Amino acid sequence: KFPSHQAYKKEDFYVSSSNQEAYDFINSWPKWVKRTVNIFGPSGSGKSTLIRCLNRLEAHQEGTIHVSGIELHERMKDIDVVRQDIGMVFQSFNLFPHLTVLENCMAGPNWVRGIEKNEAKERAIAMLEQVKIPEQADKYPEQLSGAQQQRVAIARSLCMQPKVMLFDEPTSALDPEMVAEVLDTMIELAKSGMTMICVTHEMGFARQVADRIVFMADGEIVEQNSPEEFFNNPQHERTKVFLDQILE
Repeated sequence: KFPSHQAYKKEDFYVSSSNQEAYDFINSWPKWVKRTVNIFGPSGSGKSTLIRCLNRLEAHQEGTIHVSGIELHERMKDIDVVRQDIGMVFQSFNLFPHLTVLENCMAGPNWVRGIEKNEAKERAIAMLEQVKIPEQADKYPEQLSGAQQQRVAIARSLCMQPKVMLFDEPTSALDPEMVAEVLDTMIELAKSGMTMICVTHEMGFARQVADRIVFMADGEIVEQNSPEEFFNNPQHERTKVFLDQILE
């Protein structure tokens, strides 16, 4: 919920907002480059909408969003430029079923960035090695487990060499025993220095990896803090209720 009363700007990213918590979050954004931000909140609080607005998968109604000096609006040329720098991993895997794992990873660099096939293939193999499934390169998505498909989705995004990775509840569609595979991959990615914004209710992941936690409710940023303060000393009553329910 970003009513445009005043524009708050910080380097190459800003959003117009009168919400103080939203302002504090945006104003501190440069400090979280090469860091991990975890977004918590109940269903319908606006978590997914917030990160989907960052690459214009959803349109914002008020205020302005600038990414890398480019304002996100209806001009598709600008949107395409921004999306090349922002990788996103969804709840569903969204892999091309008619392409092999390797071909899925090569598609973006080859089709979108215009990289030669040999270079795209080398990059795809390297990213599959990074997420620890290079042996699956010649298989089709339907031949993989859910966790393996999600790791392919992560590798596919990394092949575009993004500046930021967005994760929209990447483990919510997985069987419990498969969740650890994906979280381990995300932990290694965070340790490598990738800037990450993650919507997830995986508390252990947040405690281990997050540099900042943002709590949302009813479309607004209610509270943000370090993981230690967020879990041990929540400031807002709505945050306390949420943590009591999810940690019980």
